[in-house]
Amino acid sequence: MNTKQIFPLLAGLFLAGISNAVEPTTPTASLPTLFKWADATRLERPFSKDPSVIRFGGRYLMYFSLPPFATNLAPANAPRGWSIGIAQSTNLVDWTKIGELWPAQECDRKGLCAPGAIVLKGKVHLFYQTYGNFPKDAICHAVSDDGINFQRDESNPVFHPTGDWNNGRAIDAEVFPDGDRLLLYFATRDSTGKTQELGVASAPLKSDFSRTNWIQLGDQPILKPELQWETKCIEAPTLVRRGKTLVMFYAGGFNNDPQQIGVATSTDGVNWTRSSDVPLLPNGAPGEWNSSESGHPGFFADENGRSYLFFQANNDHGKTWLLSGVELEWSGSTPKLKHQSNQK
Repeated sequence: MNTKQIFPLLAGLFLAGISNAVEPTTPTASLPTLFKWADATRLERPFSKDPSVIRFGGRYLMYFSLPPFATNLAPANAPRGWSIGIAQSTNLVDWTKIGELWPAQECDRKGLCAPGAIVLKGKVHLFYQTYGNFPKDAICHAVSDDGINFQRDESNPVFHPTGDWNNGRAIDAEVFPDGDRLLLYFATRDSTGKTQELGVASAPLKSDFSRTNWIQLGDQPILKPELQWETKCIEAPTLVRRGKTLVMFYAGGFNNDPQQIGVATSTDGVNWTRSSDVPLLPNGAPGEWNSSESGHPGFFADENGRSYLFFQANNDHGKTWLLSGVELEWSGSTPKLKHQSNQK
């Protein structure tokens, strides 16, 4: 793999600011969350989005999006756009930020965000999007031996969609192994740029996932907004296999529409059917901490067989953003939220 450029690890630079992170608090009774957490070093208020959780090196790692620095908080070499944060935990409840990934290639110089992490053959592969180029935003790839220091692919961006059904943009990457291939799910816009919808591509699992390995599957969206609560947006797909069925959690509605989380299923990874006409994880009632949205899901299956859905939420129309997680339980391929009195 052509990976000579290295993501900077900035844990030392930000060590003093890590204490500004929001501590886990007691959630509302209506949604039994594991935690509520966000980093506050960029804006002096909690603001983190787009969680993706893995287990690696004997700990849990969560990758998430960080906004541009407020002018008065920015170090001299601060990037002007979005970046990716890394937090760690030993229990999926208490999180500490340990690093950041800043733009370092021409394609992401305006920003990078919405990470999707996966462990393959003992390495962490991170798929993420460029930000600030709108129709030209695309998916990039990097790989790490320790989950913190990453080498990026010299062919970045590795994927953007083609065809007259979309506007060429690709964001919200999610990758999922399927037989001898790696499926890449992404959100794009229709040709008018107004409606957000999903597409999928594949690359050989034995490849290095650089640009020439990806093939777009189909010439139409695999899922687009149709239900009232989805408004004009479906994005942030995240997957799990249950037997012969692939289960997708997805976000319906743009930010604070409100955005809510739905479920769809597939047997081939390309053709999808909604499991319900209503969200699995809706936004909260007025006054609750997630009243503006419960969005951008990230699925995680632990080694002990328990599974979780991480997400972003707020109650102030996006002035702040908190990350959280709920445990799931299953009936076959049908998920539901697990209510446990001992959750924090």
